[in-house]
Amino acid sequence: MVTGLFLGRFQPFHLGHLDAIKQILKICDHCIILVGSAQYKNQPDNPFSYEERKAMIETTLKKENIQNWSIIPIDDIRDNDLWVEYVDKNTPKYDVVYTGNPLTEKLFSKAGYPVRKLDINIKISGRELR
Repeated sequence: MVTGLFLGRFQPFHLGHLDAIKQILKICDHCIILVGSAQYKNQPDNPFSYEERKAMIETTLKKENIQNWSIIPIDDIRDNDLWVEYVDKNTPKYDVVYTGNPLTEKLFSKAGYPVRKLDINIKISGRELR
């Protein structure tokens, strides 16, 4: 069984994220959706709480009848040197990492994880939506 880790803040969860999860589940047996910066809410770049983001994701995936996923919150620790180790301690085992964030890609690649890019089929930005 291959498990993919999909990292993002999902502020808000949008159709691009949904498409990414669909792509991951064509390759992987399970997708861990890691909701980053989980401790933030009511801020310009982080308007939604973790609970609100989780509800958006769950509602959408259930409506789309998408299976084999889990959602996990992770706080931002603001320490790049410890980030991957922190993720590893707070998530189930995963085999491959999916992210659109260049820093996250760099950190996980440096730690020895395969990091895969996804096709951008739906051009949309959480920043623009906010």
